[in-house]
Amino acid sequence: MSLKLMYITNSTDVACIAEASGVDRIFVDMEYIGKSDRQGGMDTVQSHHTIEDIKAIRKVLTKSELLVRCNPIHRATDEYCSSKEEINRIIDAGADIIMLPYFKTVEEVKIFLNLVDGRVKTFPLVETPEAVSLINEIIELDGIDEIFVGLNDLRLGYKKRFMFEVLGDGTVERLCKQFAKKDIPYGFGGLASMRKGLLSAEYVIGEHYRLGSTSVILSRSFCNLRSVKNLDQVDMIFKRGVRAIREYEEYCKKQDSLFFEKNREVTVNIINNVSRMLNTK
Repeated sequence: MSLKLMYITNSTDVACIAEASGVDRIFVDMEYIGKSDRQGGMDTVQSHHTIEDIKAIRKVLTKSELLVRCNPIHRATDEYCSSKEEINRIIDAGADIIMLPYFKTVEEVKIFLNLVDGRVKTFPLVETPEAVSLINEIIELDGIDEIFVGLNDLRLGYKKRFMFEVLGDGTVERLCKQFAKKDIPYGFGGLASMRKGLLSAEYVIGEHYRLGSTSVILSRSFCNLRSVKNLDQVDMIFKRGVRAIREYEEYCKKQDSLFFEKNREVTVNIINNVSRMLNTK
């Protein structure tokens, strides 16, 4: 089985291009509560998509699943509605899957699962040290369909400089082993284009296969819509990029455990070198 590729966008044109190129899940990101505070000053994506975006994307998708990230569990205020109302609106708008971000307690996940109540798939996002420490209790809850490890916020929680440090230090591997014991499908992190970035995509894909991961987000650097505006160019980037990922996946499927152990060693070395470089700045 190949990795389920996910891409964040609220553009119907880009969603159609991504779907036609083989992206499995179009990701509408409604999370904004508290996000700017913890990621302030960082060059990260803070989308703040809307219910209307969900409805628009729903209309154009024919085979890709529609994944929506809601806000963390919260009460209603003058500024925003309650989690209950938000989740109901997301489901009514046509989501197939809802992702719960930035939880720190078992109770938050329990509330989320109760609010969804089996109407769509649930996808908790483990991205706090508190969630990691409670993961054995969390995965005992009924109603979790899949689970994902968010590397960026998790490394912020651990006060690390490089997003992939929590992959290199074994944190992600320990979590994956716990998910596997409960037969919960899991994924982690983001994927750039092949042979690009501080940690090239092929090393990351190798780690996904070694760890039994089933899903990954295509990162902003895979197709940066801030700089690429022409839809023909976007189409070319997606077609070439997804094809390259799928071809490398086929290669990985033919490899033995020795290949993946060597890939792990190289990956950890690269991560450690990048971490040292960043810490000397």
